[in-house]
Amino acid sequence: MNVRKTLSTILAKKSLLSTGALAAAFCFTAMPRLNAESYDRCQRRIQHAEHDLHKAIERHGRHSRQADHERAELHAARERCWNEYHRWWDEHEHRWRQEHDWDDRDHDRD
Repeated sequence: MNVRKTLSTILAKKSLLSTGALAAAFCFTAMPRLNAESYDRCQRRIQHAEHDLHKAIERHGRHSRQADHERAELHAARERCWNEYHRWWDEHEHRWRQEHDWDDRDHDRD
């Protein structure tokens, strides 16, 4: 009887360790995917804000209230990416930038 309890305890511990190892492996393999999805969301947010700014400039002019509002939205989208990932999407160059060096008035020179 004692041997059975010991054997069952050992098997239970091994099973628990295996389950824990499997869960840890799953977490580590899922992390890069979650991070990539987050970068995609961040990129889309900036692209959308860029599009809205261009549309506001086209319809209302570079120095309009609407364009200023969309500039603020673009700035907020860039700041959010920067605060979360220390990078931001440069829609003009189609690449991620790792310097906090965007120009909020860059669309005034297009």
